[in-house]
Amino acid sequence: MMKKGIALIFIVLLIITTSCSNISDGKVQNVGLLVEGTIHDQTWGKKGYMGLLSIKEELDVNVFFKEGVNTQLAVNAAVEEFSKQNVNLIFGHSSIYGKYFSEINESYPDIEFVYFNGATKDDNITSINFNSHAMGFFAGMIASAMSNSKSVGVIGTFGWQPEVDGFYEGAKYYNPDVNVEIQYVNSWDNVDRAFDIYEQFNNKKVDVYYPAGDGFNIPVLNKVKEDGHYAIGYVSDQHELGESTVLTSTVQHVDFLYLAVANLMNEKDGDIPGGVLEFDFQDGVISMGTFSDVVPNDVKKEIQSAVKQYIDTGKLPNEIR
Repeated sequence: MMKKGIALIFIVLLIITTSCSNISDGKVQNVGLLVEGTIHDQTWGKKGYMGLLSIKEELDVNVFFKEGVNTQLAVNAAVEEFSKQNVNLIFGHSSIYGKYFSEINESYPDIEFVYFNGATKDDNITSINFNSHAMGFFAGMIASAMSNSKSVGVIGTFGWQPEVDGFYEGAKYYNPDVNVEIQYVNSWDNVDRAFDIYEQFNNKKVDVYYPAGDGFNIPVLNKVKEDGHYAIGYVSDQHELGESTVLTSTVQHVDFLYLAVANLMNEKDGDIPGGVLEFDFQDGVISMGTFSDVVPNDVKKEIQSAVKQYIDTGKLPNEIR
């Protein structure tokens, strides 16, 4: 297996071959994945890779991926290489790919370009967004419920993250008197900056943390565990990182989402409606993770009931009162 450092320096192509199908019927032929960092990060990159494998398994097509693709030049080279492999569906596993795809999509009219969390769109460019406000709300609820100091904190990545506002609202819904600290790293992977924010929060007696950034999430969780505080996991079910530390997780099922998009392309005979598509708990692509045994049963049931209510009605608890 290629080491992480090498993967970030060189653009590597892994080809996973299966029997070739659907080459001429306008549906999904082969699928490509572009990753800004690496698939070995245990969070976001790995999620994208698992999504790619789910498409391979379910649709019986060839899949390809490249790591460390984070410039226009690198995207251009990768897309050209994919096109020669009969790829007609390319996932850009980050918000950065919207602007890169918009520069070249007209040169590849038979390829559907899909990326995350953006507003850039065209006939063959689609942005898929997790509607993450609700998952942040439920994270805030449990953080507020489990805080002994009545001070909780979210270490966000960027100010546009809906889960950050959701966290604040959920924490305040559960306990209007709780103090909610919010700061942004302004980078997905600046661990040093995330640690600086953590120390500031720690000095303010924050005892429950929501590190909402895939690059710094695990290092911060390990620090929270070391200092004996609580945390809510992000993107993946991170219960195994500390059963008495990780109260639960807000899980984004990228594998389900990627497969859903590929199936949609097949349903539309090779044409995904260009635009912005949003997915939420109701679509089965967001869920709460494993609850720690330290969470009282009544708190766990209250959160689960609120999630079910949201799935059934589309309304959060603060929208029903």
